[in-house]
Amino acid sequence: MVLITGGSKGIGFECARAFAREGARVAIAARNPVTLAAAVDSLQSEGIQAHAECVDLRDATSLNAAVGRIEAAVGPIGVLINSAGAARHHTPDSTDSERWLAAMQDKYLPYVHAMDAVVPRMAARGTGAVVNIVGTGGKVASVTHMAGGAANAALMLVSAAFAKAWGPKGVRVNVINPGATETQRLSAQLEVKAAASGKSVGEIRAEAASSIPLGRYGAPRDVAATAVFLASAPASYINGASVAVDGGTTSLP
Repeated sequence: MVLITGGSKGIGFECARAFAREGARVAIAARNPVTLAAAVDSLQSEGIQAHAECVDLRDATSLNAAVGRIEAAVGPIGVLINSAGAARHHTPDSTDSERWLAAMQDKYLPYVHAMDAVVPRMAARGTGAVVNIVGTGGKVASVTHMAGGAANAALMLVSAAFAKAWGPKGVRVNVINPGATETQRLSAQLEVKAAASGKSVGEIRAEAASSIPLGRYGAPRDVAATAVFLASAPASYINGASVAVDGGTTSLP
């Protein structure tokens, strides 16, 4: 069974579709009941049944209880895909202590809480795979993504540590770092970058796309396909890796 945090929209939703199409039982967790219900309806329209759990992933106690309910309803979690939360982009002069803290609470802690709740259960069964969808912002410094980039970098490090700690128990942990991907978040990011540069959103969009070696933004399905592979048996010897899905923008680890 596959649990996808942040599975109600964007990359997480596409991951739910991709795993279900491979025949997996799927559960999605998110904190917004409206988007969660819409995601379930959309999946059902495609003939996909998904268990939905509304939970604030920033609350470790609530998340741990939710994991228990999910396993009771759907079965043991064999794969955890973390795609929840996003640290917002800000202009440098608006980054303050509250935004540094918010970045860790919105991006870093939900992933760590999910791993804390799920990984020991996997280890007790001797098998499991975790894929943390993080982002290239943790590898490439950006003046509009300082707090978020720091949270992403911290996630990459802790993912590698989890891989070393739990690998001997049969649990693999890997990271996907998407580049610019066509989601609602991308539009918001472009607006902030435009404000910081004095250029129009259209100019920023065109410049960013032209800087990608493959010449286009990523699609959620590009990331989802990679997540399916990393969770699969053919990837059984991949552990502690960070895989860039960014069209070649960051060509070295």
